[in-house]
Amino acid sequence: MFLSSLIQHVGHFDVGNLCGKFVWGALDDVVMGGVSESAFQIQPTGSETGEATGLFKGTVSTSNNGGFTSIRTKNFTVPEDLSAYDGVELRVKGDGRRYKLIIRTSYEWDTIGYTASFDTTKGEWQSVRIPFSSLIPVFRARTATDAPPFDASNITALQLMFSKFEYDGKLNPTFAEGQFELPFSSIRAYINEPITPRFVHVSSAGVTRPERPGLDLSKQPPAVRMNKELGSILTYKLKGEDLIRESGVPYTIVRPCALTEEPAGADLIFEQGDNITGKISREEVARLCVAALASPSAVGKTFEVKSTVPFSEPFVIDPSNPPPEKDYEVYFKELKDGITGKEALEGTPALV
Repeated sequence: MFLSSLIQHVGHFDVGNLCGKFVWGALDDVVMGGVSESAFQIQPTGSETGEATGLFKGTVSTSNNGGFTSIRTKNFTVPEDLSAYDGVELRVKGDGRRYKLIIRTSYEWDTIGYTASFDTTKGEWQSVRIPFSSLIPVFRARTATDAPPFDASNITALQLMFSKFEYDGKLNPTFAEGQFELPFSSIRAYINEPITPRFVHVSSAGVTRPERPGLDLSKQPPAVRMNKELGSILTYKLKGEDLIRESGVPYTIVRPCALTEEPAGADLIFEQGDNITGKISREEVARLCVAALASPSAVGKTFEVKSTVPFSEPFVIDPSNPPPEKDYEVYFKELKDGITGKEALEGTPALV
């Protein structure tokens, strides 16, 4: 009841890569007896490129001890998990005023908001980056010193505000009573450059083969031949890969061939397209996964990997002459985007 009585001018607007559609509504100083008034509108062709733009506009007044206006999203049905990102970027057309972005991590209505102020340049479109590390826990314009750290994995609502007040009694130096408007075309999560994988997933070689037309299953590893008997494990692994590829999170998908307890150090073969068979050390897979986390070249890549040692030959290391450490970056740089092995299932050519 409280929510519905405060939110007016409700509208939908796509917000970058944070969510499909958010419901925005006005939340102004009327909650404390003020008379300020704002609205959320959609301008169908208001952006730089003639596409849809959200518009935060209104009239702010200090009468009756007021002095702020805002628009806030309805609480998300499922919290947004942005823990893989470094912050939020807004694309706005400034009016020379200072605004606030408030990110909420609780479904309670009147609670702490993690807040950052940002300045705008009058008449210019600009990108405003707000690192999560810069957010201040605030409750009713007061810093909440005992608040828990910001949890980027549990974002429940967003809010834009124009206010007379900064924090802890300080005032907004750009505040002026009267009309204002702030068009914004996107609110996106961002990752600092250079972008490296935030998620490295160990899958399996063979995930695309059980349903591949024309494949001689008798020449495939047991997991491929017996996929149905094993509960369609490879089929579900492929579905998991697809979800990762579609998530928007920078990823690397590693498909090892048969895993062994042998030591790391053998020469390796990296392939794409899901065709190879062989074996590889678990220790080697662990090492290359750690290396992938630091490699921009590994972002968005799906690949298979095995050692050059045949199944029939054990791999051992001479302690007096250990193999040199590998530079996995040499392998990552040769990988190509868009090759998953699903091309053979979908009848589309692999990228070369």
